Amino acid sequence: MNSHSAGSHPSTRLYIAIAVILAALTALEVMVFYIEALAPVLIPILLVMMAAKFALVAMFFMHLKSDGPLLTGVFAWGLFIATAIVVGLMAIFGKLGG
Repeated sequence: MNSHSAGSHPSTRLYIAIAVILAALTALEVMVFYIEALAPVLIPILLVMMAAKFALVAMFFMHLKSDGPLLTGVFAWGLFIATAIVVGLMAIFGKLGG
């Protein structure tokens, strides 16, 4: 028997809304990349948008919103580790600043 009740899952309309938000965030990321005035703060802006997209995907498409705090912590830790590795590699190779 399924441990989740039928009422605990988001509606199709919400899934579509989340997909539209993710597409808009992706378009915004591409747009921000090409705005030269944002070059000094490009990395932090992109990291924030990346984290927002990760959170939306994890919460809604991976159903973490209805799971326990342990699984949410595991995914949050994964996001932290991935971000730290990327920022560390960028620092090592001198690509952290504009």
